[in-house]
Amino acid sequence: MQVLKSQGCQFAVKSGGHACFSGASNIENAVVIDLSNLDQIKISSDKTEVSVGAGTLWSNLYPVTDAAKIGVIGGRVVGIGVGGLTLGGGISFHSGRYGFACDNVNNYQVVLANGSIRDVNRTSYPDLYWALRGGGNNFGIVTRFDLASFEQGDMWGGTTTSNATELPAAIEALANLNINHASDPFAAVFLAYFYLPSIGSSLVSFTLDYGKPVINPPIFHNFTEIPAISADLRIATLTSLINATAESQPSGLRESYWTMTILNDADLMNEISKIFDQELQNIKNATNLLPALVFQPISEPMISHFSKNGGNALGITKEDGPLILINIAIQWTDITDDIRIIAFAQNCVTRSTILAKARNLWHKFLYQNYAALQQDVFSSYGKDNHKRLVEISKKYDPDGVFVRLQPGYFKVY
Repeated sequence: MQVLKSQGCQFAVKSGGHACFSGASNIENAVVIDLSNLDQIKISSDKTEVSVGAGTLWSNLYPVTDAAKIGVIGGRVVGIGVGGLTLGGGISFHSGRYGFACDNVNNYQVVLANGSIRDVNRTSYPDLYWALRGGGNNFGIVTRFDLASFEQGDMWGGTTTSNATELPAAIEALANLNINHASDPFAAVFLAYFYLPSIGSSLVSFTLDYGKPVINPPIFHNFTEIPAISADLRIATLTSLINATAESQPSGLRESYWTMTILNDADLMNEISKIFDQELQNIKNATNLLPALVFQPISEPMISHFSKNGGNALGITKEDGPLILINIAIQWTDITDDIRIIAFAQNCVTRSTILAKARNLWHKFLYQNYAALQQDVFSSYGKDNHKRLVEISKKYDPDGVFVRLQPGYFKVY
């Protein structure tokens, strides 16, 4: 850090490199700090904490925790790094019981802008600890996460795919689960509505996961009764469930994510799906196109954990919930399609936002891990939280090293 700072050299920091825009975890004609060799995993003797190097992938961590019969709050697909997901929030299959990943870090080992190494926790640096819970890469380079762990054996889950005609039923099931999640917080679900060029039509899939080895738990009844084209629901380890996502997460494609948040409302989700279909007509002939509209709950049980250990920076309160987090995810291969695909995503978000506001169903929150660079993440945390993040950044990084010299990704000011 001292060398980079003294030379005014720009840099980027890479954990898993899963972010989907240039500059987030790489940079041209500058320095990339690759954390991939910081991949140590150490389980405490009482199995209540797992210390994890910031370059570790969740898909490499889970075989270790599965073998120890414990769980941590982390990623749900292959290829995601511990660092980026956790600093941006981090939704998990266990979030109904424990909150987001950022709510379950006991301690961060951080390299600050002055080159010093600090253990940051609720006792040592409570303000910085709060900022790291959703504040991204603005405060230092986290080299180790000490994660709270819990007893965890096999789970039940997988993905079911149905015809697009079943989308309204799937949306209704999602909205109902979001309302009733407190009755069984072991449940987790996300729903994807996607266009498949190879068949020239759209499909709907829902990924169900349950934190116990119980087949067809009652809370999923509204999902499992939907007619399916294919289903892969089984009792398995988390490692096995995560590895099954590899086929739907191909590497080497161009990619863009956009996000927004709404109140839990099935009618609005159906209308947003129609907007997605309408805008899709403008890009259907893009090369190797894979567009998806993803809905997932931010339920009241999840939100109830956001305030523990001093709270996180996300700006969501229990009075806000339940919410629906929306992710528009597009993959393609031809650079000449970039402009119209970005316009497609932006139009979907703009039109959906206007509609949600008109119905008083819009929520300001933008989830950092799904946001496009054009979206103002930290303003969406609320005026007070944004101001506090800026103040903490200036306190620990008065020269603005992590803002000025690390230009990629989302900046607090």
